[in-house]
Amino acid sequence: MKNNIWTIARKEFSRFFKDKGMVFSTILLPGLMIYVLYTFMGSGMSSMFGVDEEFIPKMSVVNMPESIDAMVETFDVTDVTNGQIEEIKAELQDKNAVTNLLVVFPENFDADVMAYDNLTATDAAPNVEVYYNSASTDSSEAYQIFFTILEQYETVLSNKFDVNAGEAVYDMATEEDTTGQIFASMLPMLMMIFMFSGCMAVAPEAIAGEKERGTMATLLVTPLKRRELAIGKVLSLGVIALLSGLSSFLGTYLSLPSLMGAASDQMDASIYGTTDFIMLFLIILSTVLVIIGMICVVSALAKSVKEAGSYITPLMIASMVIGITAMFGSGAKEEIYYYFIPLYNTVQSMLGIFSLDYNVVNIVVTVVSNVVYMGIFTVVLTKMFNSERIVYSK
Repeated sequence: MKNNIWTIARKEFSRFFKDKGMVFSTILLPGLMIYVLYTFMGSGMSSMFGVDEEFIPKMSVVNMPESIDAMVETFDVTDVTNGQIEEIKAELQDKNAVTNLLVVFPENFDADVMAYDNLTATDAAPNVEVYYNSASTDSSEAYQIFFTILEQYETVLSNKFDVNAGEAVYDMATEEDTTGQIFASMLPMLMMIFMFSGCMAVAPEAIAGEKERGTMATLLVTPLKRRELAIGKVLSLGVIALLSGLSSFLGTYLSLPSLMGAASDQMDASIYGTTDFIMLFLIILSTVLVIIGMICVVSALAKSVKEAGSYITPLMIASMVIGITAMFGSGAKEEIYYYFIPLYNTVQSMLGIFSLDYNVVNIVVTVVSNVVYMGIFTVVLTKMFNSERIVYSK
């Protein structure tokens, strides 16, 4: 009995370890990809929530008191008047504004603070107004630094003044910026996962599955041209995968308000127009065709659906890593050459569309280059169908 068990186990070990591709994809690849993914995410999150080491916050101040002036030596401070307050507030609504903060101190702040007794006073404590833009990484960082300075000083003075205690709106981020920031940080990554999952669900079965069952060989002996077979496979599978991806996108889009909780009050999907949705659809459609073409080529190399799945897994993880790049950074890339890179161009285009900060030329380049890549994969798949060694491999 023991000999029989050992014989079976040795047979399975031999089959597994002699297949270098299976050893790599099953044992080595998961740990390697997790290491790369988490390392990349860690670096990306640092860049997302941090600023450059040489970052100098730029602050406009009304009625700067001497007591605070000495504490903000690391800031680039510009003294302004009361008459400029509304102008600078309007400037702060632009997340790319040069000014990071607008701080308004009460007149005679130092004297009022020294005279204020929080135990006996009936009036409100002197209030410092700090205006910022939460959609801007630089502005948010400047706000945190300055707020910490004020908080420490307030503690030293036994809470003799307040910060942003009034009913005014101190966060100058517009509803469009807030909505765009939330959607742009989440949806590109989710869409990449959904599109790849939809493609992965149908393509291996249609290529490797037919090889495994022997029906592919039957198809190839018919008068059907290999090119027609390849194009038919890519287009039909692309439509199916597109429907799957759109369904997943719609479900995610509709569930975002519940997912975001209280933050959903700041989200308004009506900021996107018909043109935005048309461009998004073209990006999704062209990307699905690229992914389908890619998976079909890989599946044609496999002898079975299971083997195809192991080959495709690294591609899926790579697409997830590319999707995660949307969560890091301040917006879509402006340089056109980024939009020639397959999959990465999709993420950058989606990032620009959702953040309402895109160049139409870059969107067109993405769609055209994706169609070209789909054509290349179709040609490669045709040549693979012409190879008896690949088609009849067992």
